[in-house]
Amino acid sequence: MDENKSDQVSEAGSTGDAKPDAAALQAEIDKWKALSRKNEDRFKQASTELDGFRQSQMTDTEKAIEAAKVEARNATLSEVGNKLVNAELRAASSAAGVTLPGAEYLNLSSFVGEDGNPNSARIEAFVSSLPRSSSGASYAQNIGLGRQGSPAAGQLTREDLSRMSPREINAARAAGKCDALLRGEV
Repeated sequence: MDENKSDQVSEAGSTGDAKPDAAALQAEIDKWKALSRKNEDRFKQASTELDGFRQSQMTDTEKAIEAAKVEARNATLSEVGNKLVNAELRAASSAAGVTLPGAEYLNLSSFVGEDGNPNSARIEAFVSSLPRSSSGASYAQNIGLGRQGSPAAGQLTREDLSRMSPREINAARAAGKCDALLRGEV
């Protein structure tokens, strides 16, 4: 074991300060990824075989208990999954600036994955298919109900008033051009 380490050190030391080749590094990464995938496949196969062996060794009572556990787990996950889907739908729609249809029109279970968790890809696809809200206001603007628009729009400043005659100031005040100044906004 120590000999292998010293060989690795001597190999690394023999390259000196030269930078490793990017293609060689990528090949090494690809090699380890392939080995990792191969080991994952072996693990899945071994796990499947072990589960099959355990199932074959179970008594009828144990099989019924296991089936009841699986059924209870799936029921619980579907109930909680629907709540999680609803929360993710609301979050995704508010982030996208769209309005969701009413909950009674949505089949929330279609957004739940095999594992009982929300399927983010389905949620994103659905939210992106919704029409965007119009950016304009849905009611008439500037109808005399309080301040509208920016406070300085069309309003006079103290500097403007200093160049006006008293008659012009009174006319501007009657026209509402001094309102922001009287409220202390300008």
